[in-house]
Amino acid sequence: MTIDIKRGVSLYSFQHETFQGKMSLEDCFKTCADMGALGIEIIGEQTFWGWPEATVDETKIDEWHALIKKYDATAVSHDFMLDYKRYKGTMMAFDEQVASVKKDIDFGARLGMKYIRALVSIAPEVLVAAAPYAEEKDIKILIEVHAPLHFDHPWIIRHAEAFEKSGSDALGFLPDMGMFLFKFPPVWKERFIRNGVPQKIADYIETAYEDRVLSEYVILNVREMGGEGPSLGMAETLRHNAAYEPKRMLDFMHRIHNVHGKFYQMDENLVEPSIPYDEIVKVLKQGGYKGYICSEYEGNRWIEDAYEVDSVEQVRRQQEMLKGLIGEPTPTAIAA
Repeated sequence: MTIDIKRGVSLYSFQHETFQGKMSLEDCFKTCADMGALGIEIIGEQTFWGWPEATVDETKIDEWHALIKKYDATAVSHDFMLDYKRYKGTMMAFDEQVASVKKDIDFGARLGMKYIRALVSIAPEVLVAAAPYAEEKDIKILIEVHAPLHFDHPWIIRHAEAFEKSGSDALGFLPDMGMFLFKFPPVWKERFIRNGVPQKIADYIETAYEDRVLSEYVILNVREMGGEGPSLGMAETLRHNAAYEPKRMLDFMHRIHNVHGKFYQMDENLVEPSIPYDEIVKVLKQGGYKGYICSEYEGNRWIEDAYEVDSVEQVRRQQEMLKGLIGEPTPTAIAA
């Protein structure tokens, strides 16, 4: 049986442990390999000290390739930034922005990446201008479609139209599954309560989110309930998140080459309580998606004030969930 959807991990998922020095780069590779998640995605400046301001020594690049080989992994994506506001009072010049993207294309090529991820705020004209260079390097530039943006947002439509007009196959999309936030994440609610949000207000915001009440109305109502500080902060999250429709990916599937498997919490039953992965994987299969779903755990920041963060266990649970949804054969089935 051919499995078109493959499993990977963004090493951003292990940011807590790597920052604290609990996991080395090889620890990250071994952890992913032990889970059978052989696609590796990185944020360059997290994994390689000094990037992009400093040149990464060739010995570090050699170490990277040695780990790819040792663990039979695949280099999937280098997620890059574009510091177009680095100069106070003025935007970075267009040609300098393009040159910056080309620098990350070169870095992705050094790492053997298939893709580089562009922040959603980068103008389509910049990416189109860099596309011919990406083609030369056999790399695709994927703009991340990230909440609160979505595939029907004018900014994303503008990118889609520019990509099609360019005729370049080096331009595409990387949807972040956080845009399909169907329920208010329990770990968010619990953290806001610990931060001082009254239970009544927290319950109201959670219910209002799931009833799809306009965020401005929710914020106004929270003010009228006497909410301030943390309560308004909790209400503000509704401005930046929504339950968009996974089926909207179908019209863009020919340019979707990587997927961020965003999640905030995996329970002991291997369920992400706020993001409908069963529906998401069904849509990806329907669209003939052939790339990676790379785990991207972001629950750490919501629990680190009260609990020990265990990103490895959280990613392991998501990988087990994905294995089942994708339909990977069990070891028994393989033996048979």
